[in-house]
Amino acid sequence: MDCFASLAMTGSERRGSKGRMENAKMQKRNATVAVIGAGDYIGAEIAKKFAAEGFIVFAGRRDDAKLAPLVRQIEAAGGSIVARALDARKEDEVAAFLNEADKHAPLEVCIFNVGANVNFPILETTDRVFRKVWEMAWRPSPAPNSDCARWRKRWRANSDRRTSTSPI
Repeated sequence: MDCFASLAMTGSERRGSKGRMENAKMQKRNATVAVIGAGDYIGAEIAKKFAAEGFIVFAGRRDDAKLAPLVRQIEAAGGSIVARALDARKEDEVAAFLNEADKHAPLEVCIFNVGANVNFPILETTDRVFRKVWEMAWRPSPAPNSDCARWRKRWRANSDRRTSTSPI
């Protein structure tokens, strides 16, 4: 079962007869997923789901210390994760992050989940804060698009690996 099909299942379909998550042996894949913006909520859940499906997760966010709980959760569940500090506004950092993921194992999925979540009252928002939020939300690095376009060629060449959930 692919990871998106299992996301569509109801809780009772995924649970064993006693209502607990079944502890099936995870099948490891020779594949990575890059999660750019592996924050506390959506990004972390995406990373955990792909790890549970056997992918090696490359998780990046601005503050790498905040990735520690995600690393502990994924590793405790038997998954593999590489966590890095990553500023998605900097093209060279994003390109290096994606290249490192692809060198570790073939990069099969790239998730761009950068958020511009800053909690400042409007009257206290400085020009610096406003510009930073604008850059995160509206002007991210073009690297995920340009680098993933290069990998798309490889994905198409290996059409036997493609499924209905392929990013192509």
